[in-house]
This record gives sequence, C-alpha cells and structure tokens, in this order.
Amino acid sequence: MILPLISFCILASSFPFFTTFAAAVDILSPNQTLSDDGETLVSAGGAFKFGFFSPWNSNNRFVGIWFSKVSIQTPIWVANKNNPLSDSSGVLTITSTGNILIAGNRTNPVWSSNSSSTAANNPVLQLLDSGNLVVTNIGVGNGGSENYLWQSFDYPCDTLVPGMKLGWNLKTNQEWYLTSWRNLQDPSGDYTYRLDPSGLPQLVLRQGSTIVYRSGPWDGVRFGYGPPLNQNTVFNPIFVYNSTFVYFAFEEVNDSIISRFVVNQTGLLEHLTWNQMSGEWIDIITLQGDICDTYDMCGPNGICNINANPYCHCPEGFVPKYTENWNRLDWSGGCVRKTEMNCSAPEGFRDFSGVKLPDDSHLLVSGAGTMNRAVDCQAECLKNCSCWAYAKTDVSGCVVWFGNLVDMREYSLAGQDLYIRMDASDLGSSKKNKRTAVIASVTVIAGVFVLGLICWCVIRRRTVQRREAWRLGTSSQEAWKLWNEGNPMDLADAFMGSPIPTTEVLRCIQVALLCVQQRPEDRPTVSTVLLMLDSGNQVLPPPKQPGFYSERFMNETDSSSTGKNPGTSNEVTVTALLGR
Repeated sequence: MILPLISFCILASSFPFFTTFAAAVDILSPNQTLSDDGETLVSAGGAFKFGFFSPWNSNNRFVGIWFSKVSIQTPIWVANKNNPLSDSSGVLTITSTGNILIAGNRTNPVWSSNSSSTAANNPVLQLLDSGNLVVTNIGVGNGGSENYLWQSFDYPCDTLVPGMKLGWNLKTNQEWYLTSWRNLQDPSGDYTYRLDPSGLPQLVLRQGSTIVYRSGPWDGVRFGYGPPLNQNTVFNPIFVYNSTFVYFAFEEVNDSIISRFVVNQTGLLEHLTWNQMSGEWIDIITLQGDICDTYDMCGPNGICNINANPYCHCPEGFVPKYTENWNRLDWSGGCVRKTEMNCSAPEGFRDFSGVKLPDDSHLLVSGAGTMNRAVDCQAECLKNCSCWAYAKTDVSGCVVWFGNLVDMREYSLAGQDLYIRMDASDLGSSKKNKRTAVIASVTVIAGVFVLGLICWCVIRRRTVQRREAWRLGTSSQEAWKLWNEGNPMDLADAFMGSPIPTTEVLRCIQVALLCVQQRPEDRPTVSTVLLMLDSGNQVLPPPKQPGFYSERFMNETDSSSTGKNPGTSNEVTVTALLGR
C-alpha cells in the first residue's frame, strides 16, 4: 500500500502543473466567489484565464481575460476598465438572476454586467476556450450565442480574437467596436475603432471625436485599397454584409496559431501573432502604412500620393484653394474647382482610377432596389445638382458623394474608380484631331450641320426598299419625333456594321438636335460642339424643339386670345455665324 502512494508523490512532483490543471475550473456558480488571491477560471482547453490582475508597473487591480499560453500577460478583455480597485480586496460573484458583480472589500460595488434576466434558470458564469466569458443556464452548454444571457464578446475592449465581431447587428442595433488602452497602466481608452455602416461600410479610427484614420469603404473585395481581402498564412479575414449583419472578423488558419487584432494606446491598428520561440508578439500587419493614411491629409478635394513629391496635389479640374499656403506645403485648405458647377451648362465626369474612395458616401437605391449599372449611377447623380461624384461597386451598386471629397489618396496598384462631375470646359481633350472633319461642317450653318451629323452617323429614314434624300425639315422632324418617343436608334442605318456603336450614334443625334433648336440662344457654340463630340464623358443637356419643325393641328380649339385655329405652322430660324 505504501509503494503506490510513493509512486503517486513522485509523479506529482515530476509534473507540477498536474494538480493545477486538475483543479482548474471554467465555471462559477451563484453560490461561489472568485477572490483576488490567485483564483482564476481557466477555459476547458487551457487557452484563456479569467481573474484579477495588475497591468505592468501598476498597483491597480482589474478583472479580465488573458491568454493562458502566452508568457507575457496579455489581456484581451477588462471588466472594470473605468473603475479599478486600489487593493486586493476585490471579489467577483454571479447572482441567481445572471448578473455579474465586482465589489471591493466584499461590499463596495465596482462593476456590474447589468445582465439580470427573467430567462435565468440556474445561471452560471463560464469561460469558453474562445476567450468568450458567458452567462448561460446550466445544461445549455455551448449552444451558440443566441442561448447566452450575456457574453463578453458583445463588449470588446482593445482586442479582437477569432469569434469576435467588429461591426453591427442591424436588426437589434447592437454594435461591436474596439477601444484602446489610454496607456500601459490604464485600460480606460482614448482611441475607438468602429465600423460606419452608413453609405458603403468603412472602418474609422477616432481619437475622442476626431477622425485620425479611415480604412476606406468596402467595395465587395477590399476595404478602400490594396489587394482583395484574402486568407494569409496566419488568419483568414471575414466580412459579412447583409440585411442583418455588417461586420469584420477573422479566423486563424490552424489551432496552433495565437494571434490578435488590436488598437494600441498610440492609435496604431495592428495584427500580431505570438512567436513561442522568441517569446514575443510579432507585428504582421499595421494598417497605417504611411503619411497618406493620415485622415484628410491633403484637405478637401485634395489627393495624397506617397510616391509623389510633394505628397499632395489637386485632381485635374481643381486648383489649390490657398495657393500661397499650398506652395508652403500647408495643404489643409485643400482644392476648389476651376469652374463652379452649373447644372444648366454642359457637364461631364472625369474618371480617376486607383484611388481610395472619399469619406461620407451615400448609397443610391431605386424603386426596384440598389442600382448596379454605371449608366444608372451617372444619370442619378445628374438629377441632383449637389452630387459631386459617383462610383460603382460590386457589393452596393451605385454610391454618390455630395459636396467636398474628403480623404482621398492614389495607389500605384489596386484602388477604385471615382467619377468626379465637372464643367465640360474642365474635362480635357484626347480626340480633337479625330473630329476635325466633323467640326468643319459646323461652320456652314446649323441646319446643314444637323444633316452632316446625321449622314456622318449613317442615319437613314426608316425605309427598306430604297434610300432617298431628306428634306431638312423632314429629317429634323423625324429625329425629334423618335427622340421624344424614346426610339432614336430607329434612325440608325440597318446596313451599319455590327455591333452598332450605340453610344456614339445617340451622342451624334443629340448634338444634332441641340444645333437646330428653335431659339438661337439655346444652340451650342462651335467650341462647345467640339467639346461635346470630343468627350465621351460629357453629359449633354436635353434638346428642345427644333426650328425646322412642322406640327399639324386638326380641329383643335386655339387657346390663344385670337380664338383662331393656327392650321399648319412651319417656322424656320436661321442663325448667323458670328465668332464668339
């Protein structure tokens, strides 16, 4: 009998962790307390511990969760982060209604989970191997978060680990966001990292109420810039975006990896992994890569490019608001348009590629739901004179911006396309030489110009048997009629090559009709016509009734003061060609 006892004692002394592991528990019941005397809860797999601790170089006591298999104590969650204990008199309990309480000197309340519930039935506090501290009824087990009366994962601190979310439950209005420690001794927080679900979802870092960094909007494959959000050798990023949830999360590639995403006390956003051999945390990703990641670095409408010198420049069609300050490398004033927007003047969109889309986007939704065609985006933007730009994304269709464009940057790789609205005179030119012959015909008369454009676009009268010359009035009348009926492509010659360049044909028809409008002051100048034909991005105004137009009134009562039937009217207006 003595030999077995001796053998047991030798075994126990050889493996000092044996008694600790055997005695470790992951559950606290209402009739138990967790005191500040070294007692802890340990998750079933030994991954995490829960109990009282002091930060580095501090005597304050907090209750929190930390990695069990990491030699440097690294808390991932702190309960009483805003109200520390000054000594080791603290005690933690759970009530019969499921409320978690921390008290100093066993009586003075310090923190409460406010999780009392009528659904509580023999509740217990349990530390899961995911690092989630939950209040659940006995017998429910790990049935999923919907069965928890309360869980720490719903109240993140500075750290995101697998299983946690950064974002929103849109149905319940539950938000999950990170708050940094103020310093290495104080977990009360200074920076917040939150997902902004308005417009295109984006992640925003604030110091207090001031934005200091923005990820850029989610476009379906990435946040704002860089390569698509793909799995790497440490973790697999996850982004969920639907009618119920919008959140970011991640999972580790295998169970041997220990990693965390953290917003640290200086506001850096880092993903770190634990290196067991060196005994330290290794930074594998820092989101703020360079000075261009500073929020609004170049002021309103300015664009930052880390490869340029200087970093900031105004996009084409814009100039520095304060030239002297700009030349002194003070870019805070940003840029303004060369030509103010005027919805009654010809306008278009300039395409800027490889950019981080601006802040404060707005989704465009039609009666049938989210629009997803570029033509819809442009048309809808033009309906609102305050619409400055638009973009098309895979996940949300059309998005637009109203007013100044803030926090843009350029990338040599990746990035997205942004279409900025501007006056036609600021759109630039790339095809002027190709239009020389067409513009020459403009100098004859506006009426001949419309015929020339119609011929240039190979437009015909709708007759199959033969082609015949049109009288000028008849051609404009036919074109105007089909335009108003929404069938201008019926003018296109059936013998044109396939595919028919629909966009160019429609542009020619529209420019032609603009040139023969009844009122001379409505007709574009030669230089404007050149611009209209030269820029495929320019948005043309709708044409008005042509002067070469015949309309028949039959048996109608005249509403004029004469009371006479006007019969047939055929008014022609000729515009003298004067240089402008």
